[in-house]
Amino acid sequence: MQQTDPKTMIRVAREAGDAAHVEPLNLGLRVRDLRRSLGWTLEEAASRAGLARSTLSKIENGQMSPTYDALKKLAGGLSISVPQLFTAPSKAQVMGRMAVTKASEGQPQATATYEHVLLAQGLTKKQMLPYHATIRARRFEEFDGWVRHDGEEFLYVLTGIVRLYTEYYEPVDLRRGDSAYYDAAMGHNVISLSDEDATILWVTSLV
Repeated sequence: MQQTDPKTMIRVAREAGDAAHVEPLNLGLRVRDLRRSLGWTLEEAASRAGLARSTLSKIENGQMSPTYDALKKLAGGLSISVPQLFTAPSKAQVMGRMAVTKASEGQPQATATYEHVLLAQGLTKKQMLPYHATIRARRFEEFDGWVRHDGEEFLYVLTGIVRLYTEYYEPVDLRRGDSAYYDAAMGHNVISLSDEDATILWVTSLV
């Protein structure tokens, strides 16, 4: 099985090209997209917001600039905050996405200390990287220094007992059902204290 550095795995999962150029937000289109995402007609959205249908239609078509009072009503009707009206969704985001990974269908990535199985590989430009890990290491010295990378990380023990080493905290032993959430930029390593390799679920943020 190919040896893959954990930091390389995180980097590969982040592949999404260069930062996108931020286009000016079109408030009318933003409001229309929000309304349609809820499946509401123009009349229904206007009623929920306490606005006249003609007023909402003019806002969506860029024919008028709403007052702050109208913005508050509109945001309230859509169950969002006023700032969210002006926050464009990520270009990479696709609403309603889902990926199912059956047992034994994950993508294996082995290292000297861990054996990862990447999950939800069918989704591109994810904001989280979930993976199942088998912990081979039994001693901290087996690692070539600390593992550290951008983002935050969540660890959940599935089987066995592990010891989580972190750069700024005392080592902590975790058993089945225990979990830890930590800053992944802080050095961290995990070893198995069990006779057999322990297994954990890891979720790493990619934003």
